[in-house]
Amino acid sequence: MLLTDAQRREFDDRGYLFLPELFSAREVAVMRAALPGIVARRGPEIVREKDGKALRTAFAAHTYDDTFAKVARHPRIVGPARQLLGGEIYIHQFKVNGKAAFDGDVWQWHQDYGVWQRDDDMPEARGMNLAVFLDEVTPLNGPLLFIPGSHKRGVYAAGHDVETTSYPLWTIDHETIGRLADEGGIVAPTGPAGSGLFFHCNLVHGSPSNMTPWGRTIVYISANRTDNAIRRFQRPAYIAHRDFTAVAPLADDCLLRTGDAAA
Repeated sequence: MLLTDAQRREFDDRGYLFLPELFSAREVAVMRAALPGIVARRGPEIVREKDGKALRTAFAAHTYDDTFAKVARHPRIVGPARQLLGGEIYIHQFKVNGKAAFDGDVWQWHQDYGVWQRDDDMPEARGMNLAVFLDEVTPLNGPLLFIPGSHKRGVYAAGHDVETTSYPLWTIDHETIGRLADEGGIVAPTGPAGSGLFFHCNLVHGSPSNMTPWGRTIVYISANRTDNAIRRFQRPAYIAHRDFTAVAPLADDCLLRTGDAAA
């Protein structure tokens, strides 16, 4: 899969690109069928909300689940990532983020590259996120919030918040967020399960808590250029991966095949 010139310009200008129905209902069903095993897993790679029960993040699911291993190498993920980053890519981070009904907590305002630079010593902002909705995301059930154009000014100052949620994060102060929002506004891309959402690693974003009875789960693949590999290894390998091998895409129908997918 390749993006059009218009889509690439939209990504460069706004910092994100929304593609409804990137994956079919059948493909989403295959991905959703893998979730119970992920949620039931016990280990440090599984982060739960403060209640100790609801899933917040399952890191590195592509290393222990065959379905998500295919998602990480899917051509509808790898192709656009190569285009937008201008070179071969590896998987810096892979996670399944839950926003459980009633219990899904906030993700504070932040930039992903701000985290990757400070914690992992990623040299340049040559990374991006490619997300797939596994549930319908509405304005009510904790959608991602973006400040369009905020990726164009580099890395903002941030503080290390280790108290607000169960997962520490480098967060941006309220004054800066207010100024950026006054200039660029705030948007919440929403859509059906199977939608794709690609965004720049410097785009300022966050998400509110989910008070509704409708949960939402999103898969995130953080791609980085192979010539921009991280140089600090203080975080566990299941959070910041050490394998910098270029990703080779699988066949487009890999999620609908049984067993190993052919390249």
